[in-house]
This record gives sequence, C-alpha cells and structure tokens, in this order.
Amino acid sequence: MLPGAKRWLLLAVAAAFAVSWFSAHFNRYYLGVAIDVGINVILAVSLNLINGHTGQFSLGHAGFMAVGGYTRQNSPSFWSPHFAAGMPPSLQPLFFFIALLLGGLMAAVVGLAVGVPSLRLRGDYLAIVTLGFGEIIRVVFQNMDSVGAASGLKGIPNFTNLFWAWGLAAVTVFTVGCLVNSTYGRGFIAVHDDEVAAGAMGINPTRYKVTAFVIGAFFAGVAGGLYAHHKQFLSPTGFDFMKSIDIVVMVILGGMGRTAGVICAAIVLTLLPEVLRGFESYRMILYSLLIIGMMMARPQGLFTFRRGLKTVGG
Repeated sequence: MLPGAKRWLLLAVAAAFAVSWFSAHFNRYYLGVAIDVGINVILAVSLNLINGHTGQFSLGHAGFMAVGGYTRQNSPSFWSPHFAAGMPPSLQPLFFFIALLLGGLMAAVVGLAVGVPSLRLRGDYLAIVTLGFGEIIRVVFQNMDSVGAASGLKGIPNFTNLFWAWGLAAVTVFTVGCLVNSTYGRGFIAVHDDEVAAGAMGINPTRYKVTAFVIGAFFAGVAGGLYAHHKQFLSPTGFDFMKSIDIVVMVILGGMGRTAGVICAAIVLTLLPEVLRGFESYRMILYSLLIIGMMMARPQGLFTFRRGLKTVGG
C-alpha cells in the first residue's frame, strides 16, 4: 500500500461527490464533457496497466468497453433498464453499482478468454490478435437483434453523473497504482523490462500478462457501463478500431507506464476536440496535426518528466 494512497482516494471520491451535488447548476454541455473526461481516464489508466506497466500492446480495449456496456443492457429482467427506472430512487445507486460490477466482470471473463491464447505472443503479433478479437466482439453485437443490432440500442436510463465518473476514475487510479507498487506488481515491471530474464528468475510471464489483461478489461467494462448510461445510446460503431486507437494514443502521449501522465493525456485529448469545434471543417485535421506535432516533440511521452519508482501519481 502506498503512503497516503487511501487518504488521496477518499479525498478524490469526496471531491467528486461534492462537485456532483451541485452539478444541476452547471451547463449541461460542460457537464457532459467532464463526465467524458472521467470515463476516458478509466479507459486510459486501465490500458496503461497492460501496455505501459506490463509492456504489451493491446488494440482491443474498445471491445471490452463494448462488453461492459452491452452486458448491462442484455441481462435478465431483474437487470433490465425498465426495472431500474421503476426502483425507488434510494435504491437506484446501489442497483447501478452492482450493474457496473456485472458489466466489468463479464468484460474480465472475455479478457481472460482472449488473454490466455493470445498473450503468449509478443509485439506486433499480439497487437494484431487483440485487434482481431476487438473487431469480433463489435461484429457480434452488430448482429445481435436483442441489443438493437446495427441500428443501436436506445432508451438507456441516464444514471451516470460526475460522482460515478470521477469517483470510479479515482478508484481505478488507486487500484492500478497500488497493484503496480505492490510486491506482486513488481512482476508486471519485470515482465515489461525483460520476459526472458523474468522467466529465469521464476516469474511466469504469461500469468502476469493475463492478470494485467483481465484487470484492464474489468475496468474497461466498467467504463463501458458508465458510457452507456451517459450517452443513453449504444451503437457498435462507437466501439470500433478507431476507439481503441484513441485510448492507445492517450497512453502513448502521456508516457507509457506513467499514471499521472496518462491521466493528463486523457484530459487533454478529451478536451482538445471540443476546443477545436469552432474549426468544424478542419477540426479533425488540426487534431491529427497537433497529436503528430506533440509526439514528434516528445516521443517519450508529453507528460514524462522524470524516471524512478512509479506511484499512484506516476
């Protein structure tokens, strides 16, 4: 356990609750962007455990996000959105939390099924395999009539707010940081540095890679549930290859294995498209050029300033 980590977690959750309490007075557009920031922080930090701390290269994170989002909507009648909407308001937060856990656990199961056969591979081969699995997941949902197929799923209750998005982002940062800095977590760093040497020291690289993959998939599933109840609409096209690339860019831009840098990159890359909305015709061109320029100027990561022991803050 990192010194003061629990204190920072409680402070972050309390701050998220306090800000969310007054969110009814905020501009709805800015409120929606702030929730997007929290969801993207969860996605980026969870992928950073796989790509940054463990040294793998996964391109299927959007697929696990889709599993978390769709699982919540395609469960038995007890979990249906209509049942949730009819519950007493006092019980809805508990119901929502359990539903998010269910989506995260299902994504973790899928992550285990994907990770066991694929994580014996390395580098480009692993990237191609995870990309293929991510596309398979998307196509499966695209052909499932029970979740709206290609036309998407509408009418999802709006349960996600600032407290859930920012609070669970804080929990994700806390969990990943404490895990990486634990005795067990040193295995992730060893696998990242040299798999052969780690194996010679008695560490099972596949075991640690699968563990990181499953934990990352779990938090991606939770983010998918938050996303579903924030946008109130799910479409398979929202979880395509480009969504996975967006998350990977956040990790690379922030600095592989640097938690604080990845958080900053997630915030910047969520806000940047909104800042550029005034240049509608050239927005994506400017966005791409800015990313290229930042990576050329700081190939080691825009927010990487020092090396040393990784902590919850980086």
